[in-house]
Amino acid sequence: MQLGVRFLEGELPYEPVWQAMKAFTDSRDENTQDEVWILQHQRVFTQGQAGKPEHLLFTGDIPVVQADRGGQVTYHGPGQITAYIMADLKRLDLGPRTLVDAIETSLVKLLALYDIEAFPKADAPGVYVGESKIASLGLRIRKGYSFHGLALNVDMDLEPFLRINPCGYAGMNMTQMADHTSQPDIKVVGQKLVDQIATCLPYEGTQELGHHLP
Repeated sequence: MQLGVRFLEGELPYEPVWQAMKAFTDSRDENTQDEVWILQHQRVFTQGQAGKPEHLLFTGDIPVVQADRGGQVTYHGPGQITAYIMADLKRLDLGPRTLVDAIETSLVKLLALYDIEAFPKADAPGVYVGESKIASLGLRIRKGYSFHGLALNVDMDLEPFLRINPCGYAGMNMTQMADHTSQPDIKVVGQKLVDQIATCLPYEGTQELGHHLP
């Protein structure tokens, strides 16, 4: 089966996309095509299910949303690719850990295309360049279906990360592709990321489904 892809346009508010993800997951069945949504969000902090209030240091003018994904607090904003991966793990014959490993591998391979040496950490989900985090993961699996996904820092304002303890780690340094390669084109990066996700998960290629939510 091919992986359906939606490249969503504009800078989107968090909650309508989150509600659309939940609606897609609740209404799907064993015949529903898996999808990945590639987008940029308006500025927002999201707290995962393990999130603790003390990791919100001074959020200021940026809203905070309590989400139903795994993990702790993170930031989304323009210049960052968010990829929401809605997969049928039973059909793919994958467990949650294998899914996380595959997503991290897709990010490492994508960054290698830009000569950025990155790696995952066994004790801290996400992908790192040196001691700095360049991509975060936060998933939810319900009835064997995944939703939520990853956030890759491409070329953005990193200041909001200073207002939180990213992923619950005080003082964690965040980095982005623009710090390691010249002027990454976010649309091109998004396409290359989709290609890597489809390669690292057992899909037979991709199928573009449009530029709007289902």
